[in-house]
Amino acid sequence: MRTLFKTNYDTDIDWFSHPAKLGWYLVLLAAFLALPLYFFWQNDTYLLGEVTSVFIFAIAGLGLMMLTGQTGLASLGHAAFMAIGCYANVLLLNAGVPWLIAFPLAGLIAGALGTFIAMPVMRLHGVYLALATLALSVLMVDFIVLGEDFTGGVAGISVPDISLFGFTVNRYANPYAFYYVVLGVCLITVAFYRNIVRSPTGRSFAAIRDSEISARAMGVDPAKTKALAFFLSCSIAGLAGALFGHNATYVTHETFDIVMSITLLLMIVIGGLGTIHGAFLGAIVVGLIPVIIANARTWLSTSFDITGNIPGIEQAIFAAILIGFILFEPMGLYGRWMKIRTWFDLFPFYRKGLFARQKSYLKTERVQ
Repeated sequence: MRTLFKTNYDTDIDWFSHPAKLGWYLVLLAAFLALPLYFFWQNDTYLLGEVTSVFIFAIAGLGLMMLTGQTGLASLGHAAFMAIGCYANVLLLNAGVPWLIAFPLAGLIAGALGTFIAMPVMRLHGVYLALATLALSVLMVDFIVLGEDFTGGVAGISVPDISLFGFTVNRYANPYAFYYVVLGVCLITVAFYRNIVRSPTGRSFAAIRDSEISARAMGVDPAKTKALAFFLSCSIAGLAGALFGHNATYVTHETFDIVMSITLLLMIVIGGLGTIHGAFLGAIVVGLIPVIIANARTWLSTSFDITGNIPGIEQAIFAAILIGFILFEPMGLYGRWMKIRTWFDLFPFYRKGLFARQKSYLKTERVQ
């Protein structure tokens, strides 16, 4: 039986609030599994590659969501942790380590190094923490250039193919197999994220996000909780970076730059902070805007003989979208969907202030 409101405490830790949701997610999963068949029938590997890129960005978004959306720690340096995962995966594969071992190990290396690097800045809050992580992202480019013997420096490095049970997976040679590899990693990441949120660890993350002083009063250790959040977040970002390297097949010091870090933060803000759906919705927006701009340029050039090649147009559109969401819909796309669905569920008893924003701090927080 479906109810509009929570009727027991198990609702907070159940995978699905009612069986109908499970049915819809199974339909969505079936659609994702069958999607390559449609592209195979259309002989369109380009759009299949774009969908694969969306899943990779969604994985990276889940990593940042774990830190920023779930724990409340703003980060502008997650591209650096993606770079660590990517280069660690390449070095392990070049050393002869099987992909099934090298790939998760690259994520763990990114998590460990990310936590070690971020430990000095964990005591910072708000914009100061964001600026500190931004500095990490800028420095990572220099580290890649200086570590030329391992990273290829400015010239870059080629990413080996994925080898699974004797079958070689390449983004261009067999994009359908690569799609299923990325989809499998994405599903595992979603299941892991969902279980973390349902666990006492996830509750500790949320407590730190809402009120660090209150969390400390309830027995939560802020230092350990933040360190664990950084480790899990950087590990997921490292996995996304490894997949991003396989998707690009060649990476340089400019691949994981500050623009990517800002794009990741933009993605989860647009999608909706603190939600799994938000990472995917934001990834769809970030992935589709370049495609829409490219198609618009082609249409303008063929229909009106206008080049439409305006420098910085993508960044300007991203900035305008971000400003629009901050001003008019801080809860993101998923928050807007929740408002629409709740309006239909509660009509005619829906009240306007149901989703009104509340102060995210207590008066005691001002002593920090």
